Amino acid sequence: MSLWKIAWRSIQHRALASALTAFSMALGVALVVAVLVIHSVIDQSFRRSAQGYDLIVGPEGSPLELVLTTVYHLGKPIGTISHQQYMDVAFGQYARDIELAIPICTGENYKGYRIIGTVPEFFDKLEYRDGQHYEFSAGNNFSAAGFYEAVVGATAARKAGLVVGSEFRPTHGLEEGQGAEHDPFTVVGVLAPTGTPNDRAIFINIEGFYLMHEHGHEHGAEGEEHGHAAEDPAAAGAVEDAHDDHAHGEGAQDEGAGGEHAHDEHEHGEGTNGEGVASAHEDHAHEGHSHGEEGALDHRAVSAVLILTNQADPTRRIALPRWISEQAGIQAVAPAEVITNLFQGIVGNVQLVLMVLAVLVVIVAGIGMLVSIYNSMSDRRHEIAVMRALGARRNTVMSIVLLESILLSLGGGAVGVVIGHALTGALAPLIMEHTGVVVSALQFQWAELILIPGLVVLATVVGYIPAVIAYKTDVAQSLTAKP
Repeated sequence: MSLWKIAWRSIQHRALASALTAFSMALGVALVVAVLVIHSVIDQSFRRSAQGYDLIVGPEGSPLELVLTTVYHLGKPIGTISHQQYMDVAFGQYARDIELAIPICTGENYKGYRIIGTVPEFFDKLEYRDGQHYEFSAGNNFSAAGFYEAVVGATAARKAGLVVGSEFRPTHGLEEGQGAEHDPFTVVGVLAPTGTPNDRAIFINIEGFYLMHEHGHEHGAEGEEHGHAAEDPAAAGAVEDAHDDHAHGEGAQDEGAGGEHAHDEHEHGEGTNGEGVASAHEDHAHEGHSHGEEGALDHRAVSAVLILTNQADPTRRIALPRWISEQAGIQAVAPAEVITNLFQGIVGNVQLVLMVLAVLVVIVAGIGMLVSIYNSMSDRRHEIAVMRALGARRNTVMSIVLLESILLSLGGGAVGVVIGHALTGALAPLIMEHTGVVVSALQFQWAELILIPGLVVLATVVGYIPAVIAYKTDVAQSLTAKP
């Protein structure tokens, strides 16, 4: 009979004690596996969520808060930048370094899900991960002229009960039920799941975002006293068309004198498309509005701008954040860099603490195994003596005890891996709802393979003392001792 089989028979002989010992080891291993899998998946998801663009331009303040509010829809916005600042960055002197500039407006919610005002290019031209474009499970993207159209993320649509054709009223503020309701919007598209925080957001046309703040509950009213720029659909359409012209590289030649006037006004010398947009604002602002051009532009402030840089000149691309941040009142941050620093400086330390605690649990389970096997040695002296009397060497008896410890450790570890992944799968819906991160019970990490040799070493260490006791068992005394 092999030594492994003898060790297994010994475990079966003390089935209850062995099962409890292995289960304590399983709990420790399950905790290690859960920490490894969940942290790794969240780390990858957070890093990938900011891969669709290179920079975020926003008001001065904490770069981390700007990234969290813009990319992950967490926390409170740190402020806004004026529409003129947005125009200067996107279409001014840095225009040749910028391939795409997507404005973002925040500050509203529907049933606790954040409302994001943006432009159609957000879904048409941005990627939510490298090489992965937005797709729609139902409907399609909102149009530039569809001021009161909306696109809903997969999770928000499911939880809020929104489908294509549904109408909803955004609420002022970031918390559900704490602000006044705005104009109704109609859902025209539902995004396919992306595994990013955008699954938990609701996107509306940025023109509608401005209009609902102007109109309040009087959507559709005409000739309001203040006459903001976004109240005139024709002017708003002109601005949107100019933005589209920049995105598609068209329409730069059609601005004529208006473009030249904008060029003189801003003195940038570059960015012909930006001149056209500025001209559209300028022409509209001179049409008898009581607040004038400056007030109209200030009213169209944005929370942030997503920048996709021109990859042709890497040197200028690296220097671009510093150049933009030199402008008064704004900052440009690389979201991937901010998140990397967050995970290395804070979240990474949290993972280290959790991992240390999990390893300590495994060590405690190993000590429990040592105590269990050690206590069983007094009951096994007669058994060991019989084995020795039948010709078993001391080393053989010692090996059997060590193999028994290894079997308990590996068996408990295997059960722990299953429990750990099952726990990950059970927590997946909760993680998805609160963070937008997709976690699967079948996601394995290479670091889990370290558990196998680690458990063997631990079992060898904890089984050594009982094995030495078995090695030193006095055959004659044990055979003559009364049971």
